[in-house]
Amino acid sequence: MNAQQASESGTLRVERHEEGPVRHRLEVEVEASRVERAFDRAYRDLAKRVPVKGFRPGKTPRSVLERLYGASLVEQIEQSLVAETLLEAVEQSGLEPVSEPAIEAEPPRPGQRFHYTARIEVKPSIELPELSGLPARRPRAEIDDAQVEAELEALRQRHAALLEEPQGTRLAVGHVAVLDFVGRIDGRPFEGSRGQGVEVEIGAGRFLPEFETQLVGAASGEDREIAVSFPEDYANAELAGKQAVFAVHLAAIKRREVPSLDDEFAKDLGEFETLEQLRQRVREELTAARERAARSALHASLLDSLVERVSFEVPHGLVERQLQSRLRSAHERLEGQVPHDALHEQLARWSEEWRETAEQEVRRSLLLEAVAQAQQLSVSPEELEARIRQLAEQQGVDPRRLRRAYGEEAFERALEAQMRDERALEFLAARAKVEETTDS
Repeated sequence: MNAQQASESGTLRVERHEEGPVRHRLEVEVEASRVERAFDRAYRDLAKRVPVKGFRPGKTPRSVLERLYGASLVEQIEQSLVAETLLEAVEQSGLEPVSEPAIEAEPPRPGQRFHYTARIEVKPSIELPELSGLPARRPRAEIDDAQVEAELEALRQRHAALLEEPQGTRLAVGHVAVLDFVGRIDGRPFEGSRGQGVEVEIGAGRFLPEFETQLVGAASGEDREIAVSFPEDYANAELAGKQAVFAVHLAAIKRREVPSLDDEFAKDLGEFETLEQLRQRVREELTAARERAARSALHASLLDSLVERVSFEVPHGLVERQLQSRLRSAHERLEGQVPHDALHEQLARWSEEWRETAEQEVRRSLLLEAVAQAQQLSVSPEELEARIRQLAEQQGVDPRRLRRAYGEEAFERALEAQMRDERALEFLAARAKVEETTDS
């Protein structure tokens, strides 16, 4: 495919060539007079900025400057000409780029036309299928009594008090040991090998099993020497497969005292008078969470059905932008928790592993945008403002502060797109052929 369209406006001529469903090539030609003005401007600025021996500031002849700085200045003028004409050329072409254009340029020459090529990606034209009756799956959202009781038990465990055991008690599985320790490999301490007042629940699996097992049976105040072998696949590569010896002092032994599941426990939580009120709240919250999960599963299933029925090329630039956004989020989340080199090695692996996922995310986003456009689904300024106020209230901040934290214009654009996608999904769900499943 190589459709061509030419347009000319003022000092700029633009030819547009279609090279694929999402790729276009612009051949841009800048009039000689405009090029000459760019050279004049560049040399005037250079004369003001750069002193040349034998000439007063700003009075160095252009011929001298050309001899001294001409080669380096041409590249600067090229960049300047592209920067000042690219937007104009794109507008003249009628295209809407979705990523930064790739530029190929010839070195400009004084008094001659300047030519460059801009390769541009645009959103694909999407032909939607029949949107009524799309097959979709939705898990049932019922909550049974056993799930409620399991959540109440978990609530009891989270509110258990830690009580110190009397002297003479021997450490057993289920106890919480309070430890001071230092570990050594080949007689030398290593990073993360020291701890003081560290609480370890024996049997919970948070430490190496070999470490915990050798502590069982110790009494408060006892010192023990514990030898452990780090697994070959240990997360910290510097320790993997190595032998370590820990000098451990058992400072105290504690036990968890789990409260009884009764009205007093409900009252201690501050919002309830009876256990039955607490049980009802737990049921409501579990049901609401299951409803949210079921709705998300329905939407994912709908999008899968839509993706199966529509084929189109996804712009590489949009995929790259989505991938980089994912990597930035991961970097911000893990920075300071993972050693610098290990983090960047992991990010390099993820940059390959996540590419397919990023492409699927872009594909789904483009499809939802196409549905919204086809059905004229939009978000009013009042609806956008109401959502911002809702988010601000949930986070306990002023709406203006929320906008500033994310960058006002970018934040509003992203939020509007999210609301538009939600509306498109609701439109599809209302017309879908939904199968209720027992998936959890």
